[in-house]
Amino acid sequence: MPDNPGKPADDERRTFIRIAVTASAALAAGGIAAIGKSIINPQLASESPAPTTFPRVKVTNVSTLVVNSPVSFYYPLDNEPNILLKLGEKVSSGIGPDSDIVAFSQVCQHLGCTYGFQPAGTSPNCNKTFQSSKPVGYCCCHGSVYDLTNDAQVISGPAPRPLPRVIIEIDSAGDIYAMGMTPPTIFGHATGSTDVTQDLQGGNLVSQ
Repeated sequence: MPDNPGKPADDERRTFIRIAVTASAALAAGGIAAIGKSIINPQLASESPAPTTFPRVKVTNVSTLVVNSPVSFYYPLDNEPNILLKLGEKVSSGIGPDSDIVAFSQVCQHLGCTYGFQPAGTSPNCNKTFQSSKPVGYCCCHGSVYDLTNDAQVISGPAPRPLPRVIIEIDSAGDIYAMGMTPPTIFGHATGSTDVTQDLQGGNLVSQ
């Protein structure tokens, strides 16, 4: 009879316990790592990826446009105001039968205020001493003036750059669609960058 008949069973038991402890430790480490990743990067893989292209959105129909009567719309995000205008004269980047339809961001490039449209010969309520000689965007916050007949170049004021232009097209039915934005930067966004996803952050994409 063996001196210690219970030893093989004890060894097997210890081996099993050792394997079980090792496996439990590995699983626990994996769980902790997964929790750590969730804390460090809360954007889980199940979330939808950021959009990479500008949406195509109907703004209005050309038949509804009236000269010097702006159409307001949001694009490309639901918190980004823009204006579309029929200026009644052929202008730079104008589209339509008369090459006089344009659209621009309505966010002033100085500090992000919303400017107003002033037809030729009018004055803004905030500054009756100013009279526009052409269709302009006038910002009452600090007096920036944009030439809407010339790609919204800065005429005067503290604005450091012109307004971004909304790229628009007209289909065979006369519907006008917003297709994208040109540089420079919309205030707070990176319009015109090579990384379009930067243009589309900070709000929800408009849709139609």
